Amino acid sequence: MTNNTFSKIKKDFVVYNKKRRIVIQQSNEALNLSKRAIFAFHRDNFKEADESLGRAEKIFADLDKLAKDAPKLRHEGAWRAALEENIEARLFGSYLKNKRIDVLMDKNMDNDIYLGGLCDFTGELFRRAIKEATAKNTAEVKKIKAAMEQVVHNLIQLDLTGYLRTKYDQAKNNLRKIEEVMYELSIRS
Repeated sequence: MTNNTFSKIKKDFVVYNKKRRIVIQQSNEALNLSKRAIFAFHRDNFKEADESLGRAEKIFADLDKLAKDAPKLRHEGAWRAALEENIEARLFGSYLKNKRIDVLMDKNMDNDIYLGGLCDFTGELFRRAIKEATAKNTAEVKKIKAAMEQVVHNLIQLDLTGYLRTKYDQAKNNLRKIEEVMYELSIRS
């Protein structure tokens, strides 16, 4: 190996690691913004939630530019986790605004990220159902249950394994818990 070859490899390695640190830092910020959006949606503060999601989207756009010459960066765990949290937040916000589950995929998202976010979205639906049940809004709890059934019905058609199987099991458990809430509401009415 010549010194020139090794120097180029070393330079590429240093540049990649510098970009990787930026990806991790910025992804963590986008993940945090997505979590804040979910929390704001739970408080019906749509303006704050949309602002957080907008800031997260800008970070993802910047990361997309950064990864243009290094597509391997897209596979960094921090970036994937942030995208998954973001899809969860976007699905939840869209559901609250439109009362339906929209498909919100984009070019930076592969199926695993989308499915992970979709599974986690059922947890947010369950939290929302508890809020509605506490307010004795049985009709809304029924709608949320129907939405969760739709998600689980679609997921059950896939042969999910590994990480996604765990997420799917959590979604099924969220559906089971909302069924228990519906049972409790039926007894009390």
